[in-house]
Amino acid sequence: MDVEALKALKPHEFEEAALGYRTTSDMAAQAKDALEQRITPQLRGALNGEAADAAVAQLRELTKDFHYVQVECGLIGTALNAFAADVRPAKTKLEQALSDADAHRFAVGANGSVSYPAAGQNPGGPPTAPGSANGTLSEQARALQRQAGNFDPNPNYAIAQDIANRIAEALKEATDADQKWAPQLHGLKADDDLTVSDGDWADVQKDGEGVREAGRHYSDSLPQPPKDGSPKDNAAWWKGLDPGQQQAWTSLHPDVVGALDGVPATVRDEANRIVLDESRGQYRTELDAMPKPPANEWTWINAGGYASKVHTDEWMDWYKAHGERYEHLTNSLKGMESIQKRFDAVGQNDLPEAYLLGYSAEGNGRAIVANGNPDTAVHQAVYVPGTTANLGSIGGDIDRMGNVWRTATDAADGKTVSTITWLGYDAPQDIVKDSPFSHYANDGAPAFNRFMDGLDASHTGNAEPHRTAIGHSYGTTLIGSAARQGTLNADDVIFAGSPGVQVPKAEQMDVPAGHVWNEEAPGDIVPDVGRFGHGGTDWDGPWAIPSDESFGAQQMTTGSGVSGHSEYWTWGSESLQNQGRVVVGHGDQVVLKPPPRHWEHMR
Repeated sequence: MDVEALKALKPHEFEEAALGYRTTSDMAAQAKDALEQRITPQLRGALNGEAADAAVAQLRELTKDFHYVQVECGLIGTALNAFAADVRPAKTKLEQALSDADAHRFAVGANGSVSYPAAGQNPGGPPTAPGSANGTLSEQARALQRQAGNFDPNPNYAIAQDIANRIAEALKEATDADQKWAPQLHGLKADDDLTVSDGDWADVQKDGEGVREAGRHYSDSLPQPPKDGSPKDNAAWWKGLDPGQQQAWTSLHPDVVGALDGVPATVRDEANRIVLDESRGQYRTELDAMPKPPANEWTWINAGGYASKVHTDEWMDWYKAHGERYEHLTNSLKGMESIQKRFDAVGQNDLPEAYLLGYSAEGNGRAIVANGNPDTAVHQAVYVPGTTANLGSIGGDIDRMGNVWRTATDAADGKTVSTITWLGYDAPQDIVKDSPFSHYANDGAPAFNRFMDGLDASHTGNAEPHRTAIGHSYGTTLIGSAARQGTLNADDVIFAGSPGVQVPKAEQMDVPAGHVWNEEAPGDIVPDVGRFGHGGTDWDGPWAIPSDESFGAQQMTTGSGVSGHSEYWTWGSESLQNQGRVVVGHGDQVVLKPPPRHWEHMR
C-alpha cells in the first residue's frame, strides 16, 4: 500500500458494495421463505404423483440454494463493512497528514517521504538547506529524530518528520488491513456448481470463523447485547441496531443472536438455521472421514461352560478410539434431520411454517421448534419433554406439538396458534441413574422462565397472548421448578404423566385458580413412582403430585385409546382434544374425570 493507493481508496465504495450484498441476501431470504412457506405447500396441496414429488424435491433443493446465497452474501457484506471500518482510520490519518503537508507547502512522495524547503536562520553556520524526511515506526528512531530536530536550524525538518511518521503509520495500518482481509474476501466464493453440499456448509462455517477473527475490532465496535439482560433488554437492543448492524450480528455471531430471548422469532430462526446448516455440514464431513464400525461387532465365547455373546476385540479397539464421538455425531445428525423434516413438512396435514428458536449440537443438544410464528399468535403453547429427551430424539416431541397445533387450531375460532417444543435444558438421560435428581429441573428452570418472558417481549399482537405451559414426565418437574424459583409467565398449565412438580399445591403454579390441568392415563406408572418418592422431589417440604386430589389440579380425561406413559398426544384422542381446548382458552369445554368418592366407614 503506497500513498497514491491509499489516497484513491474510498471506504464508502466498499460499504456500498456491502449494501448490495445485503440486498441480495435479503432477496434470497425472501425467495427461500416463499418457496418453503408458500410455493412448495401449494404445489403439494394441488398435485399428487411421482412428477409432483420430483418437483417438490427440486424446490427443496432450490430452497437450500437460496439459503446458502443468503448466508454467504450476508457474510460477504459484513466482511466488506468490517474492511471499510478497519481502513477508514488509516485513510483519515493520511488525509490529515497530507493536509498538513500542503499547508506547509511540503511535497509528499509516492513512498511517503516528505520534502521541505530551506527556512530559518543558522547564526555562525552555513545557510539552512532543504531536505527530505522518511517516516519510521520505530520508537527508538523517532527519539533520535526528536533530538535531531532540536539541533537542526531548519524548523521545517521537525514538522516534516512528524508528517512523514504519521504517513508511515497510515500506510502500515492500511497495509495490515489489506493483508488481513484480502485472503478472507478471496475465500468467500462458492463452488462452480448448483449443489450446496455438506462440504459447502462446512466451508461456510470456516468462512464465518475467519471473518469473525479478522473482524474482531469491527465486531467489538458494534453495540453489544446487554450483559445478563432481560428479554425486554434484548428486544430493545435488537430494535436499536440499524439493518447493517443486525446483519453483522447475525452473520458473525448467529449462535448469540439465536439464543437471545426477546429477539423476534424470525430473526432467531434465521440465526439458528445458519448454526444448524453449518453444524450439519461439519458433522457429516467429520462422520464421513471417520472409520466406520467393524462389521464383525459380536462374537461368542465360552464362559464357565456357557456360550456368552461379547464384542469382538476389533470392535472394542474401534470403540475406544472413535465410539463416543461416532455416537454423538450420528445421534445429533438424527436430530438435525428431524428438524429439517419439520421444515420440509410445511403444508402437510395443514402444518404452518416452522421457526427454529433455539439450537445447539453440543452435549445432549438443544432444540426449540415452533409451529407458527409465536410473535403474532393469539394462543401460545410451550411443551417441555422429560427424561431421555435429547437432540437425537427431538422428532417425536416435534410431532407431538404438531398434533397439538392442529387440534388447537381446529378449536381456536379462527384465531392464530403457535405450539413450541422447548428442549432448552439438559434432560435426565437415564430413568434410573438421572431422573431421581431434581438438579436437572432446577438448572433448566431459569432458562425456561426467560424463554416464557421472551415470548412477551417479542410479541407484536394487539393484545397479550394466551399462553399455556405443557409438561410431560420430568418436564412437569421443570415447569414446577420454574414456578417455585421465579414467576411462571403462563395462563394455563398442563401436566401429563407427572412424577411431581416441586410444589405441593396447584395454587403455587402462578396461574389463576382452576387453570392447572392434569392427565394421568391408565397404566402410566410414572405418577405412582412419584407417589412413592420420585427423586425429583429431593427438597424439604410437603409433597403431592398433580394426580393427587390434595394437589388441586383439574383432572382431565384421556379417553379409551390412551394408556401408558407416552400416548397423551395420540391423534384424535380425548387426551389431545382436552389439551387443545385448554391451549385456546376453552377450559369450560374440557372433559373432566368425576371426583373420587369418599366412603364413610360403615360398621
